Amino acid sequence: MLDHPNSKTLLTWYDDNARVLPWRVAPADRKLGQMPDPYRIWLSEIMLQQTTVAAVKAYFVKFTTLWPNVFDLAAADDAEVMAAWAGLGYYARARNLLKCARAIVVEFEGQFPSDRDQLQGLPGIGPYTSAALASIAFDQPETVVDGNVERVMARLFDVHLPLPKAKVPLTKLAEELTPRKRAGDYAQAVMDLGATICTSKSPSCKICPWRCCCLAMSRGTARELPKKSPKAKKPTRQGIAYVARRTDGAVLLEQRPDRGLLGGMLGWPVSDWTKDPPEFMPPFQADWVEAPEEVCHTFTHFHLRLRVMVASVLPERSNRHFIEKSDFRPLDLPTVMRKVWSIAVGLK
Repeated sequence: MLDHPNSKTLLTWYDDNARVLPWRVAPADRKLGQMPDPYRIWLSEIMLQQTTVAAVKAYFVKFTTLWPNVFDLAAADDAEVMAAWAGLGYYARARNLLKCARAIVVEFEGQFPSDRDQLQGLPGIGPYTSAALASIAFDQPETVVDGNVERVMARLFDVHLPLPKAKVPLTKLAEELTPRKRAGDYAQAVMDLGATICTSKSPSCKICPWRCCCLAMSRGTARELPKKSPKAKKPTRQGIAYVARRTDGAVLLEQRPDRGLLGGMLGWPVSDWTKDPPEFMPPFQADWVEAPEEVCHTFTHFHLRLRVMVASVLPERSNRHFIEKSDFRPLDLPTVMRKVWSIAVGLK
């Protein structure tokens, strides 16, 4: 069976317009036989889950500088990896990153498997990531479907069924276009098309390589696709964060449980995050003062409002886990905890 002519058209466009990304091998270099490093593709794909390319670039460079290969990452200290991940969000990804690196070293002697089923059996690698890694790193003819690809397929075939119900038919349409040759370049080409031309708000249809075969363009429906089912309103939860500072500058931090939001990360002691205002239950008795501002932060499934309570204590209070001033780096905290710190230090 021959590859679809639309796929060849897109690959020709990609050869001249591929984005330059720190984990990517350019199509010209790939044609000369240079294959991507599976470690770098895997790392980038984990980081890119629900995160933009712009946000990921600096983190990717930092990680590959600190841990250039999977052996280095597998041997890394958990706390250092979690600290390097701070601010990128969805912290279960960082925990699974370490688990996966160690599994690859132990079970596969540091070599990433090229088989999608084997990849999907590793920690933190689901259907999308296994397809992306098999395709991009190993040129396996796997179909890679992310939000960009769903949008491109919905417009190319003028699919009006709303997401998420449209995921299955859009994936089948994407499979029909996935070529046997240059599958990795093709997967990246569709994602680049969605990210740079077939964008969500202002598609540049006049310069699109698929403009002649795009049904939505010919029917004038491109801007309204893909359609999406109405999202449920996010609930709001409330909590209290307690920022204790010793007079010598040390701060009280605690490590959150491995499971759950911000799992394994350092943060300020906090109350439960509940629908109703929580009870004031500080980690110890002190002259707690409430900051004039609240922290507002949005997670995937809910909004969070945190009251910030601040106390100053003497160095003699040594029965708690205070971090010395010289060892405290606010940038190592997750975003919501950095917001708490910013409000706390502004309290006079």
